[in-house]
Amino acid sequence: MTLGDDVLGYLDAKEDRLVDLARDIWQHPEVALQEHRSSRLIADELTGAGFSVEMGVAELPTAFVAAWGQGKPKIGILGEYDALPGLSQKVSATKEPLEQGAPGHGCGHNLLGVASLGAALAAKAAMEKQGIEGTIRYYGCPAEETLIGKIFMARAGVFDDLDACLAWHPGYVNSAGGQVSSLAMNSFRVNFHGVAAHAGANPQAGRSALDAAHLMDVGVNYLREHVVQNARIHGVITDGGRAPNIVPPYAQVWYFVRAPRRAQVKEIYSRVLEIVKGACLMTGTTHDVDFVTGCYGLLPNEAIGDLMQGKLRQVGGPGFGDHEREFAKQLQGSLPPGVIRTDADAALKVSRHGVSEQELGNPLCEGIVEPRREYCALPYSTDVGDVSHITPTASLSTCCHALGIPLHSWQFVAAAGSGIGFAGMMLAARAMGLTAVDLQTRPKVLKAARDEFEERIQGETYVSPLPVKSVPR
Repeated sequence: MTLGDDVLGYLDAKEDRLVDLARDIWQHPEVALQEHRSSRLIADELTGAGFSVEMGVAELPTAFVAAWGQGKPKIGILGEYDALPGLSQKVSATKEPLEQGAPGHGCGHNLLGVASLGAALAAKAAMEKQGIEGTIRYYGCPAEETLIGKIFMARAGVFDDLDACLAWHPGYVNSAGGQVSSLAMNSFRVNFHGVAAHAGANPQAGRSALDAAHLMDVGVNYLREHVVQNARIHGVITDGGRAPNIVPPYAQVWYFVRAPRRAQVKEIYSRVLEIVKGACLMTGTTHDVDFVTGCYGLLPNEAIGDLMQGKLRQVGGPGFGDHEREFAKQLQGSLPPGVIRTDADAALKVSRHGVSEQELGNPLCEGIVEPRREYCALPYSTDVGDVSHITPTASLSTCCHALGIPLHSWQFVAAAGSGIGFAGMMLAARAMGLTAVDLQTRPKVLKAARDEFEERIQGETYVSPLPVKSVPR
């Protein structure tokens, strides 16, 4: 038997266990930095399989690194397991929370962490059976939804010695590689400090922190016309005062600044900070800034991506059954008009051939879609971007929800806890497991990946967006 046969055979035998783990994490969702049960479930599975596990890396209690083997190549596989607040949902085509107000896996990270686990376990089993030297590492990455986990892990240097890294995310298309990137980002809070006073009797004695927050918003609105086209600036007022008859002595806003390039984010961020100063001058207030986190955009690596795409073709589609197809149609029935068409247009951006009109009649992507070769930056941010600026990194997606289902929705939670999500998860595990063992035995692919990486970074060294003394929160 070949290495590939050993990988697929292992995952065939392990499928029920992996589905049970993914369902368990789905049934017990934990939000960013609180994933104590979920991270321990995965870490214990790796320990039981002979991996050495270091918990609490990068001063994050729910982050860990699990390693097996020795020497090079050193191949990393990224796993996530955090849920989103307020998205609790049953496996149902109508909105029915399991627990009102509780979190839910509206991005499918219950599937993400477990598919990566399956890939790491299968690669280890195949390498051990065939006597292949090299190292497999599983990275337990918390708090992706708040862009915390991999950012702090990257600053701690845990990815520095990897030869390559593999990632994936639940989606609609079954595809890997191509020239798909994401947006770099800064996340920060501005605290405005004023002077309290009676808003009716002596407002002249007050200095309104809320006025400063509003004026910042006005300034940022005008800035939007004068930034690069793909930039995004969005924010919320998290604290605007306590009562109308008190001039607010304190206010806080929380902003994201996104753009395709890290340098563009830094430039826009500096202009926003100048607007903050102006708002304070106009209102007689002061301010301070809490920098929450920042990230880089994804750096594509076609050498590894093409290898992953080949493994997807080798495995084939997710293998949905009639039950999954019917449930997908029911979930689509809960969507507003036009959403499915919009999602099809989004799928077109990341694939060479897009989604045909005929395929729109099928709510699930059952074949393998060829990736787009022209560069495009999708309008989201991910901390995988930082890893991709440290070591050659490629990612794949598999169909884990029906066409039109938005990320971060109750419909996605329902799909992630159903046979739809589990089928997509197993396809991802198989493709990544096959890719990992190939990278262990094909030095020419690794060299091509490294050469491409060096060409793309153009001599730049990764610099963490985080201030030196910042702590996760």
